[in-house]
Amino acid sequence: MLRANYHTHTTFCDGDDTAEDMVRRACELGFGHLGLSGHMDEEINMDWGAYTAEVARLRAAHAGTIDILCGVELDALYDPACCPGAEYVIGSTHYVDVDVPFSRAVDHSPEVSQRLCDECFGGDWYALCRAYFELEAQVNDRLGCTFVGHFDLVARFNDQMRAFDETDPRYTTPALEAMGYLVSQGVPFEVNCGAYNRGRKAELYPRRNLLRALRDLGGEILISSDAHHASRLDGGFDVALARAIECGFTHVNVLAHAANGSVELRQLALDTL
Repeated sequence: MLRANYHTHTTFCDGDDTAEDMVRRACELGFGHLGLSGHMDEEINMDWGAYTAEVARLRAAHAGTIDILCGVELDALYDPACCPGAEYVIGSTHYVDVDVPFSRAVDHSPEVSQRLCDECFGGDWYALCRAYFELEAQVNDRLGCTFVGHFDLVARFNDQMRAFDETDPRYTTPALEAMGYLVSQGVPFEVNCGAYNRGRKAELYPRRNLLRALRDLGGEILISSDAHHASRLDGGFDVALARAIECGFTHVNVLAHAANGSVELRQLALDTL
């Protein structure tokens, strides 16, 4: 089983447990690496100074037991200058680039998503999805991210809303265009278990057909639980590993501190996990 996670939310943002709780649980699970992350965007953002100080304290307290990394989940529409010294950046797209007097987050609620579609895209869900993926394609140019977070988050509520067909070319074409551009930049993608392990979606991010396309394009992956609670720190890993193998991947990447203190990507063969 995979013993590392890099998409980890705590009470510094919208998580349910403290950073110390998350580290304690990671140690109980036998993790070798834990990346703490948190939201920095227009609706949720951490006290960056307090956060980095706590990560440094925990790293010192658990030295020799677990490798703790100081990460951040940045939004494509947020200023990367807000998180100086972050050791890795999850590049995520939560919003569409529209000017509205309400949340423009695609993962806020079904009601907000429908309102965004109606008021900004004339009720055309495929136009909304195209705008989302066009912004997603820019996430590395804007943020210089370490890996791409929950690539197809725009489908967050689609299991319940059935607003669009995720196999329709009007959806898959802009998704694959964005994916291809990001792969050409050498940016890995996370296989995100968050919505799956909380019972909110039947599929992981990226969904199966997109994950298979990522493999065909030569893309790289990490696996993340997107945990907001310590009990879900390794939630969905078994499904993600099986899905990665099914889609043709032979290895997964992990982040770790090198001997000189920098953070590096390392490959783990899937058949060893």
